[in-house]
Amino acid sequence: MRARSRCYVSHGHSDHARAHDVVVTTPHNAAVCRKRFGPSTSSGKARKKAQTALFKHAPPPVDVAFEEHDYNEPWEEGGHRLTLFSAGHVLGSAQLLIEGDAGRFVYTGDFKLGRAYTCEPAEVKPCDTVLMECTYGRPQYVFPSRDEVEEQMIEFALRALEDGAAPIFYAYSLGKAQEAMAILGKANIPLTLHGAVEGIAQVYTQCGVRLPAWEKYDATTYDGTRALIWPPAGKATPLAVRDKPVRTAVLTGWAMGGSARYQYGVDAAFALSDHADFPALLAYIERAQPRKVLLTHGWKDFVWRLRRMGIDATYLEANEQLALF
Repeated sequence: MRARSRCYVSHGHSDHARAHDVVVTTPHNAAVCRKRFGPSTSSGKARKKAQTALFKHAPPPVDVAFEEHDYNEPWEEGGHRLTLFSAGHVLGSAQLLIEGDAGRFVYTGDFKLGRAYTCEPAEVKPCDTVLMECTYGRPQYVFPSRDEVEEQMIEFALRALEDGAAPIFYAYSLGKAQEAMAILGKANIPLTLHGAVEGIAQVYTQCGVRLPAWEKYDATTYDGTRALIWPPAGKATPLAVRDKPVRTAVLTGWAMGGSARYQYGVDAAFALSDHADFPALLAYIERAQPRKVLLTHGWKDFVWRLRRMGIDATYLEANEQLALF
């Protein structure tokens, strides 16, 4: 996605967020994006270098302004009424409702309907047309109950610590890592965070999210007696424990596929996801009652599953989405 003069950004994950001239978003997501884009006090050259490293497809603009809108506080634009409302994906994530003479259109972005400790719960609004992500749009993707996943994670960490091994959880630094913190913190498991995770955790606490105490990872002091939360992109064994016993786990909805342990090269995989599973995708459609369902970011055969249920569904390729907007 190219940088634009003004653009709505649903949430701060790097496959969705770009440093446009003006970013239209929620206050909490603006805080996340400011952290991820780099400080405005950086020199233009340094900031552009940092942003280019984060967004490899094209260097974004050096200066970013944020147009912030609270959830469910609509504004008028171009003869339409626009409203941001919670997607339940990560802190500040927002769906977009556009109302006009042609009816009510919703773009979901990435969303989750299930329980979350560290972000706003998702809403579902009735609409005529919905453009929704369908990452887990196949029937085999039915996540275990959240209680079960949390129990498995806690047991994994406690057993590793009892056995003298460092428990390492691989989780995206934005969203999933903070959920992992909340889950493990409930069991009073001490936490150490990779620097990228720690930076986002600071933003969460500044936005009023309660997180358990943590320490920032330091290779010279980490001794393996605390659960370590680490981004998947940095999956090389942390320097401090390369010669010590470790137990590794990845947190991903793809754990339901059965091969995640081998794909990620870990000891365990837990189905902690910030996306909707197959039943939740169907539940969203049931609650929103759209006449037309447009799909993106997922399995194309979800279209045929919906059509067999009598739902008017179409999968949009990237260029078709651009044409729609």
